Amino acid sequence: MYPNQSFESKQISLFEQQFSFQGAAVAPLFVETTSLAPVKPAADLGVFSEISLGVFSEISLSGSAQQCLQLIAPILRDLSDNQKDRWLTLVSPPQQITAQWLRNAGLNRERILVLRPRGLQSSQELACEALRLGRSHTVISWFNPLPAAAQAQLVNAALVGVAQSLNIRQPFTI
Repeated sequence: MYPNQSFESKQISLFEQQFSFQGAAVAPLFVETTSLAPVKPAADLGVFSEISLGVFSEISLSGSAQQCLQLIAPILRDLSDNQKDRWLTLVSPPQQITAQWLRNAGLNRERILVLRPRGLQSSQELACEALRLGRSHTVISWFNPLPAAAQAQLVNAALVGVAQSLNIRQPFTI
């Protein structure tokens, strides 16, 4: 979606038939939103708006390193198969996520960029830059903890680059 386009959110009623009572469907629990006002940068809001949250997701993992790798492999595989003309970008992935692991996990290596910061640049700055440039459909980071200000920077960069930010949080390094 591009910055000048309007956003629409529609609820899909997957279980309407299961919850109907003698042919009359139960009223939806969520109100359908047909249009939203333009978004202010998340840092200005103090909280994240509905649109801002649509560009940022976070997964929290626990368990052994091997279990965590097994859990994220299908997610990364699905994102690497994205047919868009943009990259899946991994910013400072854990050491266990090597080129060999990516191949063994069945990921499309032709659609993945692995970025690591150089010099004084932080992983946070690199992730924001990758999001802002808009050449990636999804930028995945591994920040734990992720302070609200850092999350706001990721959200703002994702909005500028029309990209998705996914943070994988784990209590230890995979």
